[in-house]
Amino acid sequence: MSKLSAHSPACAPDCTDPDDPAADRMIFGRILAIAAADGARPMTRALALTKADLAEMAARHAPHFAAAVASLPAGAEAGEDSIEEADLRALLVEHGARGADEERWLAAILARRSLEPNHLWQDMGFHDRDELNTMFRRHFPALVALNAGDMKWKKFFYRQLCEREGLMLCKSPNCEVCDDVEVCFGEEAGDPLATLSRLARGG
Repeated sequence: MSKLSAHSPACAPDCTDPDDPAADRMIFGRILAIAAADGARPMTRALALTKADLAEMAARHAPHFAAAVASLPAGAEAGEDSIEEADLRALLVEHGARGADEERWLAAILARRSLEPNHLWQDMGFHDRDELNTMFRRHFPALVALNAGDMKWKKFFYRQLCEREGLMLCKSPNCEVCDDVEVCFGEEAGDPLATLSRLARGG
């Protein structure tokens, strides 16, 4: 497992423009950075992708992580799916904008990182929720349209999965009268995980 503590390079000012190819450098640079900093599991398991996928991702969008990926063991695996991970991955692939490798990668990554306990933007390695939304607008605009009320993405995912199974997840007939509206739509403030980790180490 790589111990590299590399950081993504500074973004161009327009890197949050979903129509700018530079956005992918920001997106995949952030993702590879959070995986490289994971001391508990290899990058393949952190992101649910093969070493070959990660090598291609780095070559296209974040070459400064190529060495970290190359240092992974040849047999490094993505690991077994958790419950609902495959269903969420399928939902995301179905709503990809371009049918590109990038969306297949992101579907696997999002399904795996959604299992983590923090806000999704933190678990993906982004600096704030706006960067996460840039990723969705660029690669999954159909999901952005479905999430017109700007529900928290983890809540939105599982609401979609439950509706597909014909299950009623919500206690109220609509969000406006629900007592838990802040749970689903409240602010997602906080610090990036890289910052919190550095503070925990006394940095």
